[in-house]
Amino acid sequence: MQRGPQVGWSSFIRSGGVYQFDTDLDDGGNFDATRATIQAGHGYAWDDRTSVSLALGYSYDGYSFSGDTGIAAIAPWENINTFSLSLPMRWGIGDNWSAFLIPSIRSTGESSANFDDTITGGGFIGAAYRFGERLTIGPGIGVVSQLEDNATIFPILIIDWKITDRLSLDTGRGLGATLGPGLALNYRANQSWNFAFGGRYEKLRFRLDKNGVVPNGIGEDKTFPVYAGCTYYISPKTNVSLIAGVELGGELKLEDRDGNRLSKEAYDPGGFLGLTFSMRL
Repeated sequence: MQRGPQVGWSSFIRSGGVYQFDTDLDDGGNFDATRATIQAGHGYAWDDRTSVSLALGYSYDGYSFSGDTGIAAIAPWENINTFSLSLPMRWGIGDNWSAFLIPSIRSTGESSANFDDTITGGGFIGAAYRFGERLTIGPGIGVVSQLEDNATIFPILIIDWKITDRLSLDTGRGLGATLGPGLALNYRANQSWNFAFGGRYEKLRFRLDKNGVVPNGIGEDKTFPVYAGCTYYISPKTNVSLIAGVELGGELKLEDRDGNRLSKEAYDPGGFLGLTFSMRL
């Protein structure tokens, strides 16, 4: 869980890029992926527990397949674009409770996909209780509609635990258009440096090109990345981070336009390296 925002009007911008190195597919061949994201928002905070903001985001996921068998042989997708709009809200209830609501809508698909067929929506809701100055914890749930599939429903642990003055555990933030819960363990070495270790479930589901190998089909990339990272604070409101990790339990899925499965392949653990930037105004 993120710390409360500054009182009054404020803006933020976050961006980043990740490269996933060549990863072998179970049925032969391999792929690599280049991912980039940018998100900007503007909001108002009445106090450190009550705020509302509007956030706009764009993410790019570029895949390159190589091989003569399985999914790699047909290279069913290449460049995935995601546009998102969300309205994060947070408010205090009494002295110790806080509630959270984040409705969102997004479009995820290849450039030539029919726009109307790329749209999904949903949100996250939760509540947390503050047990003194060091621990805030509570349950949450995410519900997000899926292209040609049932809505995804998943639990979220909202936590902000200051284990010591330097060590903390909190709800981790993902990169880009993927969705799913996560956790991050942080070590604040000093005012300038923070080190983290974390993991999260990620799922990216998208509409394919209307003129592609599977016209108007569905692609999916599901994985559980674990990572280590270091963050340098240029100022209290501006930081850059270097992250490195491994994608575990990865799986690619290809479906027709109605959501009927055509192919599913697991892939080996794949390394990734990334850089992120964050600034509040």
